[in-house]
Formats: sequence, C-alpha cells, structure tokens
Amino acid sequence: MGIAASNKTVSATQIACGESFQVTLALTAEPDILSNPVDIVMILDRSGSMAGSPLANLKNGANRFIDIIYQGSGGSDGQIGNGSRIGIVSFSTTATQDAALTASVDALHTAVNGLTAGGYTNQSDGFAKALELFDGSDGKGKIMVLFTDGRNTGGGNPYDMAERAKAEGIVIYCVGLQGRDGLDVPALDAWSSDPDSAYVLITPDDAELEQVFADLAANIARPGATGIVIREQVSPCFRILSIQAPDKGSAGLLDANSLQWRIDRLGVSGSEAAALRFTVQHVGDCSGPVPVNEAVSYSDDDGNTVSFPSPVVEVECGTEAEGDACPQPVELTLPACEDSVDFDAGTFALEGLGRMVQLSVTLRGVCPNRRVALAVALSEPDGNGGECQRGLRFFTLPAHTGASCRDVTLRCVRFVLPEPADAGCSCGGLCRARSLRVRVMANYLDSGWHCCD
Repeated sequence: MGIAASNKTVSATQIACGESFQVTLALTAEPDILSNPVDIVMILDRSGSMAGSPLANLKNGANRFIDIIYQGSGGSDGQIGNGSRIGIVSFSTTATQDAALTASVDALHTAVNGLTAGGYTNQSDGFAKALELFDGSDGKGKIMVLFTDGRNTGGGNPYDMAERAKAEGIVIYCVGLQGRDGLDVPALDAWSSDPDSAYVLITPDDAELEQVFADLAANIARPGATGIVIREQVSPCFRILSIQAPDKGSAGLLDANSLQWRIDRLGVSGSEAAALRFTVQHVGDCSGPVPVNEAVSYSDDDGNTVSFPSPVVEVECGTEAEGDACPQPVELTLPACEDSVDFDAGTFALEGLGRMVQLSVTLRGVCPNRRVALAVALSEPDGNGGECQRGLRFFTLPAHTGASCRDVTLRCVRFVLPEPADAGCSCGGLCRARSLRVRVMANYLDSGWHCCD
C-alpha cells in the first residue's frame, strides 16, 4: 500500500527565547493491496457540529478515498479488485452501519452521500459498530479510519473499544478536524495505533479534508516503500542539539541545521510505522510565530510522493524599545595622498561636560496590550553620607501584542556626568573611579478599567 501517512509534530507550540523542544518525524507504510487484500471500515462523524461545509467536504473526501482504493486495487466494473472491501459506519448520538464491507463502489457512494448532521458525538459506538463488520477469520489485513471533529459527548469510553480493536490486529488511523466543539488530540493519540505521531492526522480547515483522505487512500493503494531517504532542514532560527535512534533505519546530522534519515524497507510485508525524534534549540533573534521547517525532502525506490506538515512554534523573546536614538554622524572623506585635511563638522548643541553612561533596563513579565511608564534615576554618593543627583529620565514603553506576558527591554538610556562634581559633592576628577546608583520605577499606564456607561 506504500506510505500511508506522514507526519511532523513538535512537543511544544510556545517556547521562551533560547529554549529547546522535540521534533518527531513519522511514517506509516502498508503492503501492496493487489497481493495483500484488506478490509477498511471508515468511521465518520456526523454530529451536529459537522453541519454545513464540514460535512460536505467530509463526503467529498470519503468518496475520493473510495475511488482511489478502487483504482489502486485493480478494480473494474464498479467493483474494488483483488478481494479488498470497504465498509461505512457513521456516528452522532449513536452509530449506524451505513454499508457493510463491500466491493461495490456505488453502494459505498450512496452510503456516504446519505449522511446528515445532528446530535452528539459518540465515538465509542462508532468503534463498536465497526468491529461488528470485521470477520476475524479471513486472514485479511484490517484497517479502521476514524474521522471526528469533536470530543466524546455521549456513550461509553472510546478508548476501551479502540484497545479491543487493536488487540484483534486492526490498524487504526485517526483523522481530526479542529471543529466548533474542540478536538481532543490526546484522545486521538490514545485511540490510534502506535506511534500516534504516525497514525494521527490533524487539519484545522475542513476545506483540506478531501486532500487528507485522498493522500491517505493514494498511499494505502501503493506497495510498501524501499530505499527511503528523508532530509530534514530546520529554520536558521533553530539548531539541532541531538538525535535519538529512530525506530527503523539510521539517522545522522549533516550540519547544525539538517539531518538525514535512511530506511531500507517499510511496510513491505505488513503494516509498519517508523518515527525519528530529535531535539531543537532556538537561536538568534527570531521571535513570534516561527516555522520549524526550512525544507524537508523525501525519496524512495518505489516512487512514493510524501509531504510533511510544517509546524509553527511561537517564540517569546523580550520586546525591545529604544530609549535614545544614536546621534547622527557627519560624513568625512579623507582624500588620497593627503597628510592633513580641514573639515567643518557643523554646529552642535552642548550636551554636557564629562563622562557618558549608557544603560539598558529589562522589565520582567510585561502583560500584552499595556503601555508602561518608566523612570530611571542616576545618583552618586559624595563620600560624606550624602548623595548627588546626576539625572532623571522618563519613558513610555509601547505595548507589545504577544500571546502572553513577556520581558521588555529599554535600550540606550544615556546620561552625561559632569566633571568636576557640582558644589558640595566632591566626587573626584575625570581620571578617578566613580560609584553610581541607578533606581528604576515602572508602572502600567493601561489598566483596562473604564467607567460604567
């Protein structure tokens, strides 16, 4: 059947600057259905949240799945070929067997096109009705493809029924749509065959359902893969820290941003999965939503076409604000072969006489969408128990729009220290060390409070 599914997941979707996370590449492969017939039961969610375009796109996807299996099995005259069959189960508050395992493409299309949305979500009864369709004694490969867009809201525990199916040698794929009622991804991971990263496919957009089902069917219809080579290159915003030994094959670093994974054979004689896990660390100045992939390529000796998703990680780095702009330079060109030059640099305002002090201040955990008023005070002990004021600066830090509280840095706060010290404060001359004190005060300018209308 070829590469039936490919996936790429990350262990965290939000990290702080410089933190690391784990990336998992996963593949599943199935044997050739021309010589290894298989029974497939599609378990389809028709609960109330599927009304409208989700159900329409699900029907398109399920019908394309049926057609691709028909073509890949060598079918003819409207019959799936070489002993493979498909059954249809749908569920809402309860589940129904809409089509028993059959080779008839017309019967399967009729069952899919007759689905209507309404009721709660009872995946447990969906698994139970699908189990009833299988004949455990015929020696065929057995696959369940469960689709859902929500959490279990009725019936028993779907995990128990899924475990029973897997104990009987049934391979379970779970396809999830991020729907209106929320999707319990950990539950799909638990119901699916292992590793879940290879048998769980998630899409946030129902418009993608047709392609998800088409890709799954196309790969099921191809023979198992040999000579697999995967090259993964992460974004320059990250570097690869380490690689775990993969379930199948071997993997190694090519450089700090890329690796290569080789597998000799996968899914040639039976359903088989493989996963590779590696750890990635954030580097550089990238922040905000950052795609993990720079590029990923797949090839094998059997011509399978495989694509991997590109997960995005939200990198929370401290926001920076500029306190004082750097003075504008005056351009000066020295002519060739001249040992002296006269140049008028222009007229400038006097800022002060003495040393320059430039500070940066970082505020921890500034909440989103709230401006901050900040004051920086500079003083100098006079050696007699007193303290000389050397400067006071006020700033308004703009609000950041991050998803959560983050550090905010104010850079380039400049002071000019007078030389010599003012009267009454004998602090020494230019060539002597000086001790300074910095005090910072900050508060939110925006509270979110407003008067009642």
